[in-house]
Amino acid sequence: MIPVAEFKQFTEQQPAFKVLKPWWDVLAEYLTVAMLMIGVFGCTLQVTQDKIICLPNHEPQENLSEAPCQQLLPRRIPEQMGALQEVKGLKNNLDLQQYSFINQLCYETALHWYAKYFPYLVVIHTLIFMVCTSFWFKFPGTSSKIEHFISILGKCFDSPWTTRALSEVSGENQKGPAAAGRASATIVAAAGAAPGKAGEGEKEKVLAEPEKVVTEPPVVTLLDKKEGEQAKALFEKVKKFRVHVEEGDILYTMYIRQTVLKVCKFLAILVYNLVYVEKISFLVACRVETSEVTGYASFCCNHTKAHLFSKLAFCYISFVCIYGLTCIYTLYWLFHRPLKEYSFRSVREETGMGDIPDVKNDFAFMLHLIDQYDSLYSKRFAVFLSEVSESRLKQLNLNHEWTPEKLRQKLQRNAAGRLELALCMLPGLPDTIFELSEVESLRLEAICDITFPPGLSQLVHLQELSLLHSPTRLPFSSQVFLRDHLKVMRVKCEELREVPLWVFGLRGLEELHLEGLFPQELARAATLESLRELKQLKVLSLRSNAGKVPASVTDVAGHLQRLSLHNDGARLVALNSLKKLAALRELELVACGLERIPHAVFSLGALQELDLKDNHLRSIEEILSFQHCRKLVTLRLWHNQIAYVPEHVRKLRSLEQLYLSYNKLETLPSQLGLCSGLRLLDVSHNGLHSLPPEVGLLQNLQHLALSYNALEALPDELFFCRKLRTLLLGDNQLSQLSPHVGALRALSRLELKGNRLEALPEELGNCGGLKKAGLLVEDTLYQGLPAEVRDKMEEE
Repeated sequence: MIPVAEFKQFTEQQPAFKVLKPWWDVLAEYLTVAMLMIGVFGCTLQVTQDKIICLPNHEPQENLSEAPCQQLLPRRIPEQMGALQEVKGLKNNLDLQQYSFINQLCYETALHWYAKYFPYLVVIHTLIFMVCTSFWFKFPGTSSKIEHFISILGKCFDSPWTTRALSEVSGENQKGPAAAGRASATIVAAAGAAPGKAGEGEKEKVLAEPEKVVTEPPVVTLLDKKEGEQAKALFEKVKKFRVHVEEGDILYTMYIRQTVLKVCKFLAILVYNLVYVEKISFLVACRVETSEVTGYASFCCNHTKAHLFSKLAFCYISFVCIYGLTCIYTLYWLFHRPLKEYSFRSVREETGMGDIPDVKNDFAFMLHLIDQYDSLYSKRFAVFLSEVSESRLKQLNLNHEWTPEKLRQKLQRNAAGRLELALCMLPGLPDTIFELSEVESLRLEAICDITFPPGLSQLVHLQELSLLHSPTRLPFSSQVFLRDHLKVMRVKCEELREVPLWVFGLRGLEELHLEGLFPQELARAATLESLRELKQLKVLSLRSNAGKVPASVTDVAGHLQRLSLHNDGARLVALNSLKKLAALRELELVACGLERIPHAVFSLGALQELDLKDNHLRSIEEILSFQHCRKLVTLRLWHNQIAYVPEHVRKLRSLEQLYLSYNKLETLPSQLGLCSGLRLLDVSHNGLHSLPPEVGLLQNLQHLALSYNALEALPDELFFCRKLRTLLLGDNQLSQLSPHVGALRALSRLELKGNRLEALPEELGNCGGLKKAGLLVEDTLYQGLPAEVRDKMEEE
């Protein structure tokens, strides 16, 4: 026996799949149940009751072929009745077994096959109809998609976010035609300017008019964090399901095939039933060669269920006709309109979510079927196809997660001393940021598709904005606010063409830092948006791969004070345009592939600092020309390949800081001592074996870095530099430190680690400014100092 539990799966799928059953499928389902009952009832009669009853025919053999059973019986019955009164009955000499034998034999040979198997045919045909109707619910290639779709559909329909999103729109529509017009205009403008973010305009409106939001019911407006996360997961599921289902049309094809099969089956059943239904006859003539056994060869039989089967057959044909009409209508519905395309135009007009995309293939087909059940399902499902709705949800989740209190904990001072809020790798920009009016610097890194709302104007102290790999859109009202308040702008992106155009319209900007690559076709041209509008710009930093100085730099040449070009190793040529930067005070040409100091630099009369870090400089013979740059005080030639310093370095008497670290110097010229204004000299990370005694002439020297060289001894003249505060001698080959070090009374930092020293001179105690924290030396050497010296250094 098959347990009833085995059929549980067939009953459980009906409530789940009912949304994909239009009215014709539901009607067909009931018709198949009715037809199945007809077949089962006929089969039951076949099994439980006698099938046929036969009596011998006394008509002579020669007349039998001319007078069948149906014609003989009505004429002979009165005669037999009369004879019955005379002879007291007609004796046949047949017993019960012989009658049973004749009944069975005539049933098999004389009764028409349609009359015999009609109930079974009804059951078989009905089962085929049932299989055809529900086959796509069972076939693996379609059932998986259907189950997944119904699961997502139910969650989308019941999600609190669906109710909230639709109620917000309906609430806006109730504000009046003017408000609705403004809202739709905002949505259309936002959708045109920023696809996928059209809903930000509505969000801005809600923020700007909080008094109207409170009219919504609390149940609608409140959405806790857990519900928000569930709705967010639904958006991801809908996206992935759409991509998966829109690739093919197996559901549409399968539905058409099973419908065509049902129509063909219907036509076949209708034709042969109409032809053979008359074969169900009440009287059946039967002729069998059994005269030797029974004494008779001709019999007249009565098909006991013929009358009932005939009625059932006509009833069955009626149901089949209705069923066939529903199938034909289904085919008409399938082919008279494009079911592989589904438009949400009415939903977009009703909800105001203008970015709900139209769908195609199987996704569209299932939505068409859903509309036959209840169009509200499609409307609520469409909420999760809208990027506007998704952005609203993300914004709500962000606001839940990033409360003003949490954001205030991230505030800290940056290098410029401004109170900075740094946010990294968020899915969006929390609206709660704009409640922190004390923020002076906003740093946004790896945040996709930022659209600043009008609430940006609440940051009245904002002066610095950093957008690092964070594409940003800015409405006009926010552009006006930033133009009046922003002083520093930093933008980092993959390519410089991605820099927002509104950046070049911030007329109050004083510093602009851009980082990104030029496309290969534009690298040599170095095309950059015009900087002409930046009338207040003083600092321009560009980190890229430009082949030459961007032509737009000359737009601000008259008032630019600091220019930094970091080329990441790409060679920078055609530097003549630098001559136009007459007011330039600081110039950085870092990693620009320079082999010589550019001559254009020597024309910058206002230049005070020059940084040529990380280039390919081997010779600096041109250093003599720096005497024309009378204001030059800082020269950074570090991280190059310079092998020697020319003697005419003595001409740079106004130079105060000279950086020559990370080069290939083995000696220093004695004329370096004539640079009397030098306060800082960094020649660390070279190959120096000795120092010229003339270094003692640098009476203004305060910082001397000699670490990571090959010095074996120091000239005593070095200790004539009485203003020396920092002396870095680490990682050399010094075997002793001269006692004259005690003359450096201003010394506060001394590095001696990594040498060959065996002891430290006790004269270190005379260096009044030197404390233990400023003495970098091995512990054993420090412990070798006299106790009173150590105590003096350890004093606070």
